[in-house]
Amino acid sequence: MRAARTSAEFDTLASFFGALGFEPGKAWADNEGRSAPFLAPLGNLEFVAGRLPATPEILIEVTGLDAVYAVAKNWAAESGAPAESGQKISEIAQTHWNSRVFTAEPVPGMIFGFWESDNPHHGKPVAIEGDLSAAGMRFGIVVARWNAVITDRLLQGALDALLRSGAKKDAITMVRVPGSWEIPAAARLLANSGQVDAIVTLGVLLRGDTAHYEAIYTEVSRGIGQSQQDTGVPHAFGVLTCETLEQALDRAGLKMGNKGFEAALAAIEMAAVKKKIVTASVTDIAAGR
Repeated sequence: MRAARTSAEFDTLASFFGALGFEPGKAWADNEGRSAPFLAPLGNLEFVAGRLPATPEILIEVTGLDAVYAVAKNWAAESGAPAESGQKISEIAQTHWNSRVFTAEPVPGMIFGFWESDNPHHGKPVAIEGDLSAAGMRFGIVVARWNAVITDRLLQGALDALLRSGAKKDAITMVRVPGSWEIPAAARLLANSGQVDAIVTLGVLLRGDTAHYEAIYTEVSRGIGQSQQDTGVPHAFGVLTCETLEQALDRAGLKMGNKGFEAALAAIEMAAVKKKIVTASVTDIAAGR
């Protein structure tokens, strides 16, 4: 809480922080005064001993410092305050504590600093994340033969992704099944074998070719999801559901990328996530290692 010296300063400060996009809080007003609170999602109180950073008393961490700076400069220009009013927006400067900062003095004597760390991960929530290295991992691919003109393209995309990411050819098990309906059963058998770290499921369902399209798609997606949940082995979903053959071709490498390639990348990442969660200690998880 900080008191403004005059009603004009109060209005100026409220206008400045409102322009920067701060979320308004619950204001109050009575016979003795009024407030204009602004909310921030996170706040820190820091005590420093020894060498102090050359910053104002109130320092606000932001993401997108350049955008915030542009808004502040624009606000100062539009406020129309004369130069002698004391309104000042400094240039963005590099600090000795690995960050960039600028200061704003919307009213004389009230200086606020806005800063952004040079480390793009600073202040971000710690999380376990998978990487895209398939080295040392084993993968299964369950691919339907029905509409092979599509599924073969999906298969080539999946193999391309796995091999490019470091998987060995002899660490990839391929299972061919008649159609998409048979994919969940084969995927579950493969998962239960204990021989793979993740499974890529590939197939295609065309509404024009299948009168009971919705029923089949529902059961195929449910079966693949259930197999993943029951076995704990990640299953990447690469079963296309399209209106026409042309749409399927577009999703198998012509115009909209190769969904087999994308499914394989998802399998790699999820296999890595599982490995990190299973092998990490509680301390490691808390530290994001």
